Amino acid sequence: MVLKDVAKEIFLEALEEIDVGRAFGRKVRREGGRLVISGRDRAEGAASAEGEAGAGSAAGEGESAATIDLAAFQQIWVVSFGKAAWPMFYALTDALGEEFRPTRGVVASNTPPERVFDGFMALQAPHPYPDVRSQEAAEKILQLGKDSDEKTLLFFLISGGGSAMVEAPLEKSVTIGDLTELNRVLVRCGASIDEMNAVRKHLSAVKGGRLAEAAAKATKVTLLLSDVPEGSWATIASGPTLPDPTTVETCYEVAARYHLLPRLPASVRALFEGKKLKETPKEGAPAFQKAQAYLLLSNRDALEAAQVACVARGFAVELELRPDDWPVPEAVDFLLARLEELKKKNEGKPVCLLSGGELSSPVTGDGTGGRNQAFVLDCVAKIAGREVAVLSAGTDGVDGNSPAAGAVADGESVFRARKLGLDPMDFARRSDSYSLFEALADAIVTGPTGNNLRDLRILLVK
Repeated sequence: MVLKDVAKEIFLEALEEIDVGRAFGRKVRREGGRLVISGRDRAEGAASAEGEAGAGSAAGEGESAATIDLAAFQQIWVVSFGKAAWPMFYALTDALGEEFRPTRGVVASNTPPERVFDGFMALQAPHPYPDVRSQEAAEKILQLGKDSDEKTLLFFLISGGGSAMVEAPLEKSVTIGDLTELNRVLVRCGASIDEMNAVRKHLSAVKGGRLAEAAAKATKVTLLLSDVPEGSWATIASGPTLPDPTTVETCYEVAARYHLLPRLPASVRALFEGKKLKETPKEGAPAFQKAQAYLLLSNRDALEAAQVACVARGFAVELELRPDDWPVPEAVDFLLARLEELKKKNEGKPVCLLSGGELSSPVTGDGTGGRNQAFVLDCVAKIAGREVAVLSAGTDGVDGNSPAAGAVADGESVFRARKLGLDPMDFARRSDSYSLFEALADAIVTGPTGNNLRDLRILLVK
């Protein structure tokens, strides 16, 4: 096969392996009246429910696990939100079966449901910025938490994108419109994702552990799909059910560092100027005494799935995790250099270099594309004439403002473009990578996958 077709096959096989339903099949199962949940790592800061009525925990080598006595609870409720909200919801209800089917809950997603159960509220929520629909979802979930009691088992199924889909202001003086404007200011100010999350958490009625606080009486089990760097679980959807490691002082420092006050909405600026931000719940707070949280899937799972697919095709494979949050040109040069090193080290064998995470790709024009297609476009001239293929795509099936998940290119791509009268550099200047790859039939279009485990980059050389 053509090398770029092999790269595409590997990506699609990895997507299939990290399918949410498959992951639940491996990690969430019912054994009689007990539900067994296993995750590779316990979520950072999650308290153990061991010793609480109906729930216990046990850890095996390389994983955390929980065994829950479902019959110990009078009611089982579910809250699910994020890009994978519906696949997670269906997978959990399938695992619970008819005997323990949840009777009440809220599902908030940016995609419509295939089916809705009685007792459940389905809300279509926005992304990437919150609006009144986000507030409606947040208020319904907060009320559900307040209605729960000691005999309630409450599942929180949380995936990337949930931060925008479920949101409500903590203070009455702040509107949801103010929080939307705050998000826009934060995204443009140059702050890191951790810094942005710290500020958002302290202005939110749901983020930074406040959802757990609203359901303090219930036994809470959070299942997470991660769209953040490994180990940063409290930043997934801004950590609504996990203890918050950031403080109000962090927020004031971020505001000063990036000169935010003049750009903040008046209601938010007043809270900062008056030092009136309220602290989020921390490790050891009562809200987390009956709480467990488990990571089911992360970017690492996508990389490992791709690695298996590469090995099966006879490639010598290495994972390169360093270029996370790097600018696209810097990541391109680094990864192509690493690919060349691996080729020399594995003389006579086809080589694959895998990389994950997300890259920084500032928009410089009014075209259509995203960071994955920008990465591949930056590679096009640099791999010209070589037996190299480069693929970069998002596991959520979405890349920037384009209909594609990403793109793939090889050593012939630049010559094929020129034969069509297309200048790759011109497309790069206009941030119009999708238009080029669509013309070359090398855009990767999967549609929304119902998952969100960050990006996957596959570099192959014969």
